[in-house]
This record gives sequence, structure tokens and C-alpha cells, in this order.
Amino acid sequence: MQSAMTVGLRRLWAQDAFVYSLRVFVALSGAMALCWWLDRVPLVIPVFLGIIASALAETDDSWRGRLRALLVTLVCFAAAAFSVKALLAWPAAFVAGLALAAFGFTLLGALGERYRAIASATVILALYTAISAAPGSQADALPFWHVPALLLAGAAWYGALSLGWCVLFPHQPVRQNLARLYRELGAYLRLKASVFEPVRAVDVERRRLALAQTNGRVVAALNTAKESLFARLGRQPPAGRLLRHLNLYFVAQDIHERASSSHYHYNEWADVLFHSDVLYRCQRVLKLQGVDCTQLAGALQLHQPFVRDGEAERALADLHDSIAYLERQQQPAWQRPLKSLRALARNLATLDAQLTAAARPEGGERPGDSSLLDRTPRSLADAWGRVRAQLHAGSPLLRHAVRLSLALAAGCAAMQFTDPTHGYWIPLATLFVCQPTYGATLSKVTQRVAGTAVGLVAGWALLRLFPSLPLQALFAVASGVLFFVTRTRHYLTATAAITLLVLMCFNQSTGNGYALIWPRLLDTLVGSAIAAIAMFLVLPDWQGRRLAAVVAQAVRANGLYLREIMSQYATGKVDDLDYRLARRTAHNADAALSTALSHMLQEPRAVRRQAGVGMQVLVRSHTLLNFLSALGAHRGQLAVEDSDPLVTRAADHAALRIEAIAQALSQRLPPLPDDGTAAALADALERQADTAQEPLRLVLTQLALVCRQIAPLATLAGQLVAVSGPGQGGAPHAGRPAPASVAQ
Repeated sequence: MQSAMTVGLRRLWAQDAFVYSLRVFVALSGAMALCWWLDRVPLVIPVFLGIIASALAETDDSWRGRLRALLVTLVCFAAAAFSVKALLAWPAAFVAGLALAAFGFTLLGALGERYRAIASATVILALYTAISAAPGSQADALPFWHVPALLLAGAAWYGALSLGWCVLFPHQPVRQNLARLYRELGAYLRLKASVFEPVRAVDVERRRLALAQTNGRVVAALNTAKESLFARLGRQPPAGRLLRHLNLYFVAQDIHERASSSHYHYNEWADVLFHSDVLYRCQRVLKLQGVDCTQLAGALQLHQPFVRDGEAERALADLHDSIAYLERQQQPAWQRPLKSLRALARNLATLDAQLTAAARPEGGERPGDSSLLDRTPRSLADAWGRVRAQLHAGSPLLRHAVRLSLALAAGCAAMQFTDPTHGYWIPLATLFVCQPTYGATLSKVTQRVAGTAVGLVAGWALLRLFPSLPLQALFAVASGVLFFVTRTRHYLTATAAITLLVLMCFNQSTGNGYALIWPRLLDTLVGSAIAAIAMFLVLPDWQGRRLAAVVAQAVRANGLYLREIMSQYATGKVDDLDYRLARRTAHNADAALSTALSHMLQEPRAVRRQAGVGMQVLVRSHTLLNFLSALGAHRGQLAVEDSDPLVTRAADHAALRIEAIAQALSQRLPPLPDDGTAAALADALERQADTAQEPLRLVLTQLALVCRQIAPLATLAGQLVAVSGPGQGGAPHAGRPAPASVAQ
């Protein structure tokens, strides 16, 4: 029983949500206990709100970074709280100040996730100050500094807990982020295995679309793990646990490149090798490797050693035997797919070796360039340059900033007609509901209203069933913990929890929690409606108007990735900054295209005419990236006798045509008609590949596959421009690029 309890506690401790909720529980229960001990229960509302705002501003960081962020957060909170307190007596000045603050702080999101979280939490705290110190409320008779000081005390209390947690458990977030990354890789490998199913008339395009969407989640997990690692890297070379985690990250990068590789059109293999089990064996290897990634994720999360069972290795040996048997048959129709199958088997063998290396990541620092790219601003001038780069009509961030500030002003104006004293829940609901995209805003509106209704009904029932104030205090703490556990994945539950917390705290301080039920519901309805209307009327950022530019970014990134790969075939394989940055940029752009299309599908039918063409472009662009990934996975310097002018000519032509398509899309012009050069080069490459030896044969084959993607991609690009029309909306501005002196 003791062993089972130990395992259960270990599993509970490994859950990110549990660790987060434990920290919030300590903060809320400590604040509640102190207010009860001092017999100053009415103080609990501003203290709780300060804790919530501070927790919302928290991002993953080292203890030094968290200390700096906490100091910046408290300075911003102090400026916001005292400014709001000073302006509350003049409603017009308060509305103007709130709108300007929302506009400015939203633009600070251009500096990165840390600044985005602090800026958003500061605007939230400004409204929390207005709620706690509204004219005519009990706090109105208190000294000027009283409510801001309580809010800052709550924020500082949670900040101190968070800082202490960073000191005591510095590597826990990194391990959890790596576990999430390997879990996503496992899901991607298992989905990739479905592409090898040798069934006729299978919908390969649909499966490739699902792969592209899943790839977006893998890329997001890679970026999160990278930022988590970079926050803890110092000037000294990494050592100990940090070195193991860094090695695991680089192994995950290599696995991702090999997992996303494509060596041929697998549906054509299914026709040629229909009566063989070789594709089933490929499928089995990938599934088992996906299972190994998932098991590695579990081992990382539980802080346990990862031991492979050898089943994937045996399946890989069976695959090699199956390919060798088919080669001995000497069937002419099988020769071309079998050569590509050999390349695939080598790729899977290297992927398997990477999984074995992941089981022993303490083997020392990676040879070569192991630094990571620093995307944070390096100076005030750099920070201002990033913000200034967003000051144009096509910037989604600027459009959201304008929309949010006007929506908040409208919420404050509506408050004057409903409840000028306690109606600040209207702009607060608007602030939480108003999102950068239509689909996200609509989802928040429905979940916010439904969650508020659920929370009010639950609060009413609990107030009737449990009139004891100490019990209600426990309910308040529990609902606060539930809010933070569910706020990112289950927004309806989180909204119900925060509504229950407010109701319980209000009843603690006034003894009349029932009086808050109907006003809170009405305020939520009004605030949510304002956010939805603003999304329609104020600079709506429909994804269809940006789709051509997003596709252009993805296509251009593929061209740069191709050039970087081919440069390494000339000089030799090196996992340096330039290569890893080109690879990550290509995958990030592919993920951005997938995300944009997902958002478009949630928009009204009238503004998503490009959805069908966009999906085809995503599949084609992702397929091109798969062929490039295979070319990159096998990269290495070609021998002098293997150097071929045809390779150089085909690679240069493919890169130029890909970049030309991207340029035409960015200008919303149809690409130049295909003159057949790419197809002719593909034919020549395939003929030469039939007689070439490895590794030249693989280079020739993959370049032929790349060349065959150019004409269909150009055709789809022309269709996309024709559907969207020239000059609709501004292109997204990428902003000033981050300095590349610190490696990826």
C-alpha cells in the first residue's frame, strides 16, 4: 500500500496542473487565513485579485528571470493601480486612460511571451482596481493608497511563492515541457504510420492534412521547450541535468526532422507493392517508435529512467529482411520504390538510434554548435523597433490593440447606463472575451456566458446549503485553484470557478452574496456582446485576407531551407545555427499556415471563400516540406566523383521558382506560368537516379520530388490569388528579425 501511495504521489507531483494548483492553493489559503486571523475579511477581495493578476503574469523562467519579471510586474501593477485610483472620480479620464493603456500594453506583446503576459495582466489589474475601489463602495472611504496596496500585497505574495518555487525546483518546468514535446512526437509518428497503409483508394490527402495540423502542435511544443531551456542557460557551458535536457531537446529536433521526412509518394508504393507486407512493416516500425516516444514522455514526467523494450529494433530488423527479400526477386517495376524504401529504412534506423540516445542523454555535450537563438529584445532600441514594426494597418497585433481599446471604452460607456458603481464587470468581461481572431472570440463568448451562469447557479446553491462563512472561505479557495487549473483548456469550467470565487468572497465581505447574482450575469452578457460586436465592426482581421501572405511566408521558408540543405551537401553535415534556424523557420511557417486555416474555418462562410484552396495549398506546401526534410535528414558532403552539375542546376532552379512563387503571393499576383523546366529537370533527375549509387541517388530522387511539387504549387497559388482578389487587406508584417548572433 505504501508503494502504491508513493507511486500515486509521484504521478500527482509530475502533473503540471497539480504543481500549479498547489502554488495557487498556498497563495489563496494563506491570504484567506491571514484575513480571518486579523478579523479583516473584507480585505480578502483585493488581495485575491492581486494574487490572480500576478499568477496570470507568470511565465516559465529561471529564478533570475522570474525575479526580474516580478520586479517589472510590480512596477507596472503599481502604476496601473494608483493611476486608476486617481482617475476613478473622473469617468471620462478613466475611460481614456484605460483605452490608451490597453492599446499600449497590447502592442508590447510584440516583444515576446513574457512581456505579453505582464502587459495583459496589468490591464486586468487596472480593472480589478476599479472593481475594488469603485466610487460609492466600502473602499471609497478608505485612504487613497489602501486598495492599491492590498492588490500589490497579493501580487507580491504570489510572486514570492513563484520565485521560491523557481529556486527549489529549477528544472521541473523544463522536464515537463520536454515530456509534452515527446508526447506530441509520439502522436505524430503514430499518425505518420497511417500513411503507409497499403490500401487502394485511401484518402492520402486527408491524412496529409491531418499530419500538417499535428505537425503544428509538435512545432509549438518544440518552441516551448526551446524557450524553457534558453531561460536557464548561462554563460558557462551547460552541465548536469541541464545538459541532459539540452541533449534531449536536440534529439527531439532530429527525430522531428526524420519523422516529417517523405521519400516517395507512398500511395504509389501501395499500388506497386500491394501484395507485399513491406509497407505494413514500415507502419509497424513507426507505430512502435511513436509508442517509445510516448513512454519516454512518461519517464521524463515521472523523473524515471527510460528503458526501451527492443520491440521497435526487432521490427526494424524485420523490415530490412523484407526489403532484402523483395530485392532478390529482381522485379523491374519494384526497383525504384525499393531504392527509396532502403533510404526510408536507413532513416528509420537513424531515428531508432536517436531514441536509444534519448535513453542515455547524459553522454556529454553535443559536438558542434549547441547554442540557442535568443529572441528577446537586446536593447531598448531593439524593443522599440519591434513595436514600431507593428504600426501599420496590416498588422494583426495593431488591429487587435485598436479593437480591444475601443471595446473597453464601449464597455465603460455601457456601464454608465446600467450600474456606474459596480458595473466594472462589463469591461472586464469584454477584456477576457475579446481575442485576436473571430473564432477564438466567438468561443470565449459562449463559454464565458455559459460558465458565468453555471458559476452563479452553483454559488446560489452553495450559499443556501452552507451558510457557514468558514466553509464559504474554503469554497472560495477551492474555486480559485480550479480556475487556474482549467483556464487554458476548459474555459467554461474556469469561468464558472472564478464566478464562484467572486460570489463567495463578496458574501464574506458584505454578507449579501445573493445581490451579486443577477448583476453579474447581466454584466457578462453585455460585456461579451460588446466584444463580439467589436470583432465584426472594428478592423476585423479575417484570415482569408491574410492567407496569401501567410502562404508566401511558408513557401519562402521552404526555399531558404532548400538552399541551406544543399549548401551542406557541398560542405558537409553540420548542425549549426544557420541550418537549425532555417529548418525551424520552415516548420514554424508551416505551422502558422495550418493555424491560420484552422481559424479561417471558424469564420463566417462569406469571408472564407479561400478555405478549399487554402487546404490544398497546405497539403502541397507540407508535402514539399516533407521531401525537403528527407533531403536534410540524409545530408552529407558528396564525394568529388559524385558531384553532378544536374544536382546544382535542379536545386538552384527549384529554389528560384519557390522564391518566385512566394514573391508573387506576397504581392497578390499570380505566379508566372510554368514553362516545364521543373518537370524536365525532374525527369532527368529520375533517369540518372536509376543508375546512380548512394548517396547521390537519394539526392537526385529527393530533388526530383521537390521539382514535381513546383508546378502544382504555382497553380494553387494562382487560384488562391484569383479567389482572394488583389489588394484585400494588408499582409502580416513579420517585424524586425531577431538577432542571429546567439544560436538556435
